[in-house]
Parts: sequence; structure tokens; C-alpha cells
Amino acid sequence: SRPQPRRRADFGAFVPVTTRWSDNDAYGHMNNAAYYTFFDTAVTTWLLQQGLPTTPGETLLFVAETGCRYLSEIGFPDQVTVGLAISRLGTSSIAYDIALFRNDEDVASAEGIFVHVHVSAATRRPTPLPDQLRTVLERIVR
Repeated sequence: SRPQPRRRADFGAFVPVTTRWSDNDAYGHMNNAAYYTFFDTAVTTWLLQQGLPTTPGETLLFVAETGCRYLSEIGFPDQVTVGLAISRLGTSSIAYDIALFRNDEDVASAEGIFVHVHVSAATRRPTPLPDQLRTVLERIVR
């Protein structure tokens, strides 16, 4: 009774990422570690596209949790589109739902979670999300 893979329509934002020959492993498909790189790259790229700072300042976004469910193979030279949605927007945390779509496929090849915690740079403790960030994130809450 495994859940059905998600579709592109389940996501509010999309970021293309490029596979590289070095992403493949000895089995001829993308190594599992590359999926996590794609997750992080897509979230950071999307935040930058929204005009939000991703470099150290008074506050930081730390990755607190990540996970992946592999559904079908991806490998170089596939084109990958990463779908992003926010499943939970807390006081200081953001839980992203992520899916990797191979080429023009509508069904996800991999699905994941990616959780950011907003922290003070000085104390490294959680601090409330700034209004500007919250407003941008609310655009893709599902």
C-alpha cells in the first residue's frame, strides 16, 4: 500500500537542474547522494530567484532534516526538473516537499523532504522567520 508517486500539478514552483556524467554510479544510474545535492540546489536556487538572501547575515537557514524515496531511475544525460511545495510553515521552520521529474515525465522519479530551520547567526538557536521570507514561502504552501 505504497503511496502513489506525486505529479507535477502537486507542486507550486519548479527549478531545472542539470545531471552530470559524474552523477552516475557503477550501476548506470544517478548515485543516491546526487539526489540530495539536487534538493539543496533547487531550494537555494528558488530562494535566490525570489530575491531572498542565502548568504550568511544576522540569520541563517540550516538544514535540519532531509529524506528521499526513490521511485524510478534517473541518470546522465536526463534533464531533471525539481518540483517544490511547502507542506509546513512553522514559526522558525520550513518543510519542503520535493520531487524530481525526469525529462518531460509527469510522474515523480523521486520524492523527498527537506527541512530548513531559521536560526540566529550569533546564537545558532531558532528564531522566527522574517515577514519578507514568510510572504514568499506562502506562495508555494500546499
